[in-house]
Amino acid sequence: MLLCPVCHEPLVDDECGAACAGGHRFDRAREGYLYLLRSSKSGDSMGDPKSQARSRRDFLNRGYYAPLRDAMVELVRERAAGHAASANGPMTLLDICCGEGYYTSAMGAVPGVDAYGFDLGKEMVRLAAKRGDANYFVANMKDIPVADGAFDMVTELFAPFNEREFARVLAPEGSLYTVVPGARHLFGLKEVLYDTPYLNDEKLPKTTELELVGTQRVSANITLRTQADIEAVFQMTPYYYRTRPADKERLANLDTLQTDIDFIIAEYRH
Repeated sequence: MLLCPVCHEPLVDDECGAACAGGHRFDRAREGYLYLLRSSKSGDSMGDPKSQARSRRDFLNRGYYAPLRDAMVELVRERAAGHAASANGPMTLLDICCGEGYYTSAMGAVPGVDAYGFDLGKEMVRLAAKRGDANYFVANMKDIPVADGAFDMVTELFAPFNEREFARVLAPEGSLYTVVPGARHLFGLKEVLYDTPYLNDEKLPKTTELELVGTQRVSANITLRTQADIEAVFQMTPYYYRTRPADKERLANLDTLQTDIDFIIAEYRH
């Protein structure tokens, strides 16, 4: 299933790491993940990866996004049950841009699932590996080092949509689930930041190799209970980097914040 990121020959896994017939070897970290980048440079070179990764982990661990996690787990459970009735062996699942493993570990804990989480950021994957319930890898998301058609289910939550790679690694009868923000996602945050808050455009990926077969909305209203949680969710948004300092200051003065969360889960197949 795994391929060498250098020569694309199959990787043979062992307790210490993995190696290919071409002599390329990749060591396993003490946390249990494999580092499959061609160089030592990863996404950790951007920003403050350790603090951002831990902030994201702590925020998600408090359960604010549990409705989305639970919806994804239910989809995995349904597909795993169907897979068990028609195939030998576990259902293989690939979570692309898995981050610190909040969703990956929950999906991987479903009986009959063999889950794999890939991310560019080493610190994210290090934290993910501590959660267990999946196999974790630091790897290039534009050239995922796995064999064609290796996964019965592929998931990506809020990550760039690389149709070519997703279609390549997805099994012929498999399903890809992608998650995008709904119109009212974090609208309460925008009401504080902006004089004229706006709804999100609900943009589902347009594809030529895959077909959209269905969507599901997951919505809830939550109360962020600390300033640290407010700042953490703000940093997880794309508008964190384009909001003026004066507007950020409004948010920094709050200790609690009530807001909608709103997600769209879209399913694609070959």
